[in-house]
Amino acid sequence: MEIKQTAIAGTLESSDIQIMLSKGQSGIQIDLESDVKKQFGDQINAVITETLKKFGIDHVKVKALDKGALDCVIKARTIAAAQRALKTADQPAWEVL
Repeated sequence: MEIKQTAIAGTLESSDIQIMLSKGQSGIQIDLESDVKKQFGDQINAVITETLKKFGIDHVKVKALDKGALDCVIKARTIAAAQRALKTADQPAWEVL
């Protein structure tokens, strides 16, 4: 699927993550900022990538600002941003959950 508009989900509060999706040229490009990037950066990137692939999104730029979010929060924010970016927020993608 193709990103139709730039979209953001999440906050910059503690234990949350802000995900911004915009059109990309090649593949899933993740720019992650996190205080725990050294320890958990690979896992955060994996959760974001897996969730986007379930939506069929292949070309996207991701800006992720992590404040210590758990995997379930990362997935939820990625789903919300993806549905907003695809303009399908009124049609939940239950199979992605």
